[in-house]
Amino acid sequence: MKTMTKIIASAFTAAAIFIGTNVKAQTTPANALRFGVGVEGLLPVGDLHDGSNVGLGGTARLQYGVNKNVALTLTSGYYNFFGKSHSESFTDATSTTTITVKGRSLGIVPVKAGIKAFVADGFYFSGEAGAGFEVHEPIAGEDKSTKLILAPGLGYATKSWDIGARYENFSGGNSGSYGTVGLRIAYGFGL
Repeated sequence: MKTMTKIIASAFTAAAIFIGTNVKAQTTPANALRFGVGVEGLLPVGDLHDGSNVGLGGTARLQYGVNKNVALTLTSGYYNFFGKSHSESFTDATSTTTITVKGRSLGIVPVKAGIKAFVADGFYFSGEAGAGFEVHEPIAGEDKSTKLILAPGLGYATKSWDIGARYENFSGGNSGSYGTVGLRIAYGFGL
């Protein structure tokens, strides 16, 4: 399953680059810098869903227009995946006791480089790769680790707003591999 996710992410990124270099949509100014600040809604999938139902993040993105169809990006920020509560009941001959424990939240600082390939007026495919730094141990007593991030996505950008959806895979390190489906809404401006 993890290998299949990596293959799909790689294929999506390659398609975005190929399509982006062959279209004539004029959607990003060449040689121009943009800066955007976004809010991220995150839905944990795979192993991450075992410990969290939802995540929230904030990111900043610097974008450079290579030409009118392709832009390079550098993104960083903070993701927080809120821990689930777990209950367990114990029964003996005379009573039942239920214990509820709040799970630990997982904080990650992503640092990603990427590409946006515009395929129509405002619509784009994207691909990002980078590292995710866990800010504390996901489980008490374990070491925090650094994850490889691969993230294919798609979105729509106007002069001021950028709305994008993506799948983000975090792999490697001590705490295993996991993923998230993310929705980013950002406000941006030219520099």
